[in-house]
Amino acid sequence: MMGKFFRKSASDSKPKTMEQAAVYKEKEEFKDAHWVLKNASAKQFYEFHLDMEDFPNIKIQNISGIEETGLTFENDTISGIPVTNNMYHLDVQFYHIHDQKQIETKKIQLFVNADPKDLWKNIPSDTNAAFYKSEEDSFKGSFSDKKIVVASKRGRSHAHEGKFREDDFSVNNLPEDWNIVSVSDGAGSAAAAREGSRLATATISQFFNSREIVGEIENNINQMYASGSSDKEQTDAERNIKNILSESVLHVYQTLEKTAAENALSVSDLHATLIFTLLKKFSFGYVILSFGVGDCPINLINPDFSEVKLLNQMDVGEFSGGTRFITMKEIFNDHVASRFRITCVDDFSYLVLMTDGIYDPKFLTENKLEDTESWKSLFEDFAGNNDDRTKADFINDEKIDEQLLIWSDFWSRGNHDDRTLAIIY
Repeated sequence: MMGKFFRKSASDSKPKTMEQAAVYKEKEEFKDAHWVLKNASAKQFYEFHLDMEDFPNIKIQNISGIEETGLTFENDTISGIPVTNNMYHLDVQFYHIHDQKQIETKKIQLFVNADPKDLWKNIPSDTNAAFYKSEEDSFKGSFSDKKIVVASKRGRSHAHEGKFREDDFSVNNLPEDWNIVSVSDGAGSAAAAREGSRLATATISQFFNSREIVGEIENNINQMYASGSSDKEQTDAERNIKNILSESVLHVYQTLEKTAAENALSVSDLHATLIFTLLKKFSFGYVILSFGVGDCPINLINPDFSEVKLLNQMDVGEFSGGTRFITMKEIFNDHVASRFRITCVDDFSYLVLMTDGIYDPKFLTENKLEDTESWKSLFEDFAGNNDDRTKADFINDEKIDEQLLIWSDFWSRGNHDDRTLAIIY
């Protein structure tokens, strides 16, 4: 009996030793495995999954030192937003499933790059300077039976030198349920461009804040879209509307010219682009009157996102000389009528106006402005699909104006211009 018992005990001890050897070997292999974590960037969302497929018997309990990075570890995944740039030395604490009491350590490194935004200075502009303007501005409100949000932010290139935000915008509810939104991009090379853009948007808004003027436009629109109107009546009505729109932009030019003279400036010191849309909902649909001079687009997106229309003529050139400004007398020629569009649609999902500070980094080229996939990407970006995980929520929109301003601070290498974005939704 004793012999049999002894032999059984001996045979039992052999596999146990083999098991310990196997456990030890697997632990050492895991320690020796060369892990390279992808680099993180400060203030940008980071996620890295530790691949444990080759080590089915190894379980990571914790990563010591992860707290100081600003990241967390869960389900074999490191994620979060790192606080600051540094080289972090981390200890992976792990155990073998057949030896759970023995906690071992594997060393790894995580390199966090500096946030490129932190390399730019943010110098306040001079509050005592002529035509002082705040460094950012935003607005939210109603626009016909829809809503509107606008965000305008000084670009990094201006902030770095303590210069002003050159962009501007204006939103106004007009008589007879009309609405207007205007956006302007002041030319960086013009001495008082910041005032040019402010004055251009404010003046166009004031021009149409007249019951008589919008009433005249409305009479002609009803004539244009009346079922019994002849071709001649429709053509005459369209011409009448465009004549009023021509008067409005000429009035802007004259106001800028007068302001320049009163301040011992030339009108070119106020160089600024200008886009605007007048909108009203009629029984037969939304009528949108649009105008543009310069390189800022106006886009209309249909309800199911299957079509995007550009509602203005873009003045773009290979060089900056391709841009035109509302301060240039030569735009008021026989071709000025081609700058106005009259659009009527049953409904739309978004109407968007923007300066090139948004359009350059997000669309890259002018021909992408009517590409639905490019617009879908932009709205995915608004939904948080970006490096900063910033969102502009058009559904739960209580803070949409604040959110859009924060979103507008996105990083895009080489694109540091002022950014203004107006969205009717």
